[in-house]
Amino acid sequence: MSAQKPRFIISGGGTGGHIFPALSIAGAIKRRYPQAEILFVGALGRMEMDKVPAAGYSIEGLPVAGFDRRNLLRNISVLLKLRKSLARARHIIADFKPDAVIGVGGYASGPTLKAAQRKKIPTLLQEQNSYAGVTNKLLAKKARRICVAYPGMERFFPAEKITLTGNPVRPEILRPGITPEQARASFGLDQDKPTVLIVGGSLGARTLNESIEASLQQFADAGIQLIWQTGKAYGNKGTEAAKGMKGIVVTQFLTDMAAAYAAASLVVSRAGAGSISELELLGKPAILVPSPNVAEDHQTKNARALSDNGAAILVTDAQARQELVPAILKTMADTALLNSMGKAIRNLSLPGSDEKIVDEISKIIAGK
Repeated sequence: MSAQKPRFIISGGGTGGHIFPALSIAGAIKRRYPQAEILFVGALGRMEMDKVPAAGYSIEGLPVAGFDRRNLLRNISVLLKLRKSLARARHIIADFKPDAVIGVGGYASGPTLKAAQRKKIPTLLQEQNSYAGVTNKLLAKKARRICVAYPGMERFFPAEKITLTGNPVRPEILRPGITPEQARASFGLDQDKPTVLIVGGSLGARTLNESIEASLQQFADAGIQLIWQTGKAYGNKGTEAAKGMKGIVVTQFLTDMAAAYAAASLVVSRAGAGSISELELLGKPAILVPSPNVAEDHQTKNARALSDNGAAILVTDAQARQELVPAILKTMADTALLNSMGKAIRNLSLPGSDEKIVDEISKIIAGK
């Protein structure tokens, strides 16, 4: 390895929960090694193919797809794509000649890190969830280091390879200096009124959206403002439902998440690892509604890791239509509970995760 110009591949993606940590790690690598060359490897057709170039990095795409657990016949094409992806990954590794390969989870990380491991190139895994994904469990045997966000991951990985680093988050989330009053005003809301942020991820969350839509008048009656991020599919419906109502901001996407978080007294969210890490670092009380449509039900396990510590309230997706809005109203009326949850969730945070991960990357390329 050239000390001046190390080369790294970062692989994975599929959702913002994988892409934002990957970009944070890339930024930390660039701060540590300004001359470093970084190549991303993602899955064709997934959001990383747009997000990564927009952040200024090069990316190669693999034709990989996830296994269909419901329709096994469809997996014939999935296996063919996997075979093509392994061959393409071998070519990318041979051409780019990385000093280390970092996997952040998602479809593309499997073939890429497998190809690197076969070439004896050091690999590092970043496992974001409290319940390890199948791909990372398969890659762990030959990985040099595994960076995790939760204690107790010895259940899944060799203990001697594990380092507790936490999950990197988007740096703009931690923007200092904006007060709740300024943040609410930036959304055109009353700066002194309690505000709830509803966020279902970039794709939206049907259960959250339908629960909120059915109860908009209850929030107005309670004097509670909403910043309601619907996702693209529900945007028009949400806007129509809130038409003529004061104190409700409906948006398909949130371009300024730092302001949205700052404005909120309480956040209602899915329980993806990235969202949880952001809530922890900001000390934001939360009601978590885990998505039921994820592998190994890992969002429920993520949420339970918080709720068991008094750091969040867990409402299941199946019960959300009955229980979510009453839970929001009850929590917002209990200042002591909001304060205790805020303290408890901040106590679980692990700041500086991106730099800690680069510490581990530095060790493995130095052969330590």
